[in-house]
Amino acid sequence: MTAALPLLVFSDLDGTLIDHHTYDWTPAGPAINALKEIGAGVILASSKTAVEVDILRTEMGLSGWPAIVENGAGLLDAHAAPDSILDQYMRLRGALDAVPDALRSSFVGFGDMSAAELSAATGLSTKGADQAKQRAYSEPGTWYGTQEEKEAFLSELEEQGIVAQQGGRFLTLSFGGTKADRVRALQMEFAPKTTIALGDAPNDISMLEACDYGVVIANPARAPLPTLEGEDSGRIKRTSGAGPAAWNEAMLDFLARHNLT
Repeated sequence: MTAALPLLVFSDLDGTLIDHHTYDWTPAGPAINALKEIGAGVILASSKTAVEVDILRTEMGLSGWPAIVENGAGLLDAHAAPDSILDQYMRLRGALDAVPDALRSSFVGFGDMSAAELSAATGLSTKGADQAKQRAYSEPGTWYGTQEEKEAFLSELEEQGIVAQQGGRFLTLSFGGTKADRVRALQMEFAPKTTIALGDAPNDISMLEACDYGVVIANPARAPLPTLEGEDSGRIKRTSGAGPAAWNEAMLDFLARHNLT
């Protein structure tokens, strides 16, 4: 009989496992290695594209695990290459462009920018920005209008079956699917003894609350998340530090407290 998976980790990337500005993940290397040593699974869960996540997953040595991409709108299978099907993204862009110009002009999505413009806006290299534009399921962007106009904009999109999720930096539009939806399906698939999620943004809240344990990684670039279900009992904790260094400390502490080292 195959032994049960001891631990399944779900982790956001930007502002959590990778630095918000430099995109470096290596400070979390010791904890990632410790997780591999005990046979734990690590599933990346990001708003990034499958192309971007596949590169990071390979660098981290996590290609044996699936990854949640584009805020849960898609799933990249273990050992699989990114899918190039763009039909859903093209439908999304078409619906977006059907919104009245007075509202549409206040939303600047990745598809509205060149790779050079996206690079300037995010700090990604031009190559990295090009990979971020290779979307299949969702459209991240920045809203520049008023809150009232934003509500009208989202209402227009909702009529076409499009939902919005606020991440650590961008507002992401898609036809549905969240990180938490994918987390629940993967929990059923792998049946781990314990699950933990780590994230920093509003779109991570349902993922954090869907696991046995959660860690909110501090992000100085945005307002703190509201109190989450499970914080009072200690099921969900918060870090004082930010980014991959805080991820590393929190994960090693969790492994020690649960006798998983």
